[in-house]
Amino acid sequence: MAENEEKSVVVNFLAGVGIGAIIGAGIALLFAPKSGVETREDLKKVAQDLSKSADELKKRSGEYLETAKSKVQQAYGTAQETIQKRRAGEESGDTTT
Repeated sequence: MAENEEKSVVVNFLAGVGIGAIIGAGIALLFAPKSGVETREDLKKVAQDLSKSADELKKRSGEYLETAKSKVQQAYGTAQETIQKRRAGEESGDTTT
């Protein structure tokens, strides 16, 4: 559980750093003394970088969600088995569980 929380913190931190860097770069481009064509090209590059960062974040999030889903399914299966065993024990008159 702690490992997932650590990964989540790292992903959130990296996402924040990436988004902050992109916003900062965009603001710097808007205030830089460049021609309109150069500024548009720079903004296009920043937008492409943002798209790549978003795709990577989406991929990582999907991986973490799949891991979490697998663990929940495993826990659910274990819980079902435990319930079935206890019910079987109750039906047979075994009260030791």
